[in-house]
Amino acid sequence: MNADLADRFRFAQDLAEEAGALALDYFRRRKDLTVEIKGGLQDVVSIADRDVETLIRRRIAAAFPEDGILGEEQGLLDGRSGYTWVVDPIDGTSAFVHGHKNWCVSIALTDDSEPVIGVIRVPCDDETYAAQRGGGATLNGTPLTLDGALTLQNGLTGIGASQSVVPEKVGALISGLMAVGGNYIRTGSGAQMLAFVAAGRLAGFHEPSMHAWDCLAGYCLVAEAGGLCLPFPAKGEGLLNSGPVLAAGPGAFEALRDLAETSICLTD
Repeated sequence: MNADLADRFRFAQDLAEEAGALALDYFRRRKDLTVEIKGGLQDVVSIADRDVETLIRRRIAAAFPEDGILGEEQGLLDGRSGYTWVVDPIDGTSAFVHGHKNWCVSIALTDDSEPVIGVIRVPCDDETYAAQRGGGATLNGTPLTLDGALTLQNGLTGIGASQSVVPEKVGALISGLMAVGGNYIRTGSGAQMLAFVAAGRLAGFHEPSMHAWDCLAGYCLVAEAGGLCLPFPAKGEGLLNSGPVLAAGPGAFEALRDLAETSICLTD
């Protein structure tokens, strides 16, 4: 195990727990939060998002000052180490501000655009999903290993959507999934649903357009649990752009990918 990565992996888990505790405190006082609109009425941000990201950035800068940091709320700070942290302080802000528990803190570390560490903290459930490249994935310390017997037909599939995707694409995907005997769920947090894939709670997950901070931690988790992921264009400027996200266990990946392609969810 790479010593640099091992240090960062321990740090990431501690940081996710600290950031999650701060976010949970805000969640319990959410009626006092000022909520702002970003790109549309369903795209919101609060002081909780900004303060949690500020905490994360401060801790990373103190512990690993040569590392880069990309966060949803404060953008990209280039580093010199070759490592870049990719964080979403609160994934599922709409759920958060409306009092739903389906939100999480997502922290990933990339090495030359590849996610090598992924930690997702779900404070309301007291769950920490953690993975390091080559080291496997765990949920609260218990190893995660995906079962190839889980399929679209005998499991649930997570579906993500946003205002950046035309409704017809999402509708076609859901219709196609149900036509082959599957069923779907949407929690409001793509990162959480990716963690659910790694834990075997979902057969797979697909969203036509997501950003790196939404998916890279979850991708690391799914891969280390034995699942498969559609490559995300996280190199260079691609790290700042959105792209399709698809991940599933070994028994559902090909079927979900084919379904997404048929539903025109991976193409314009």
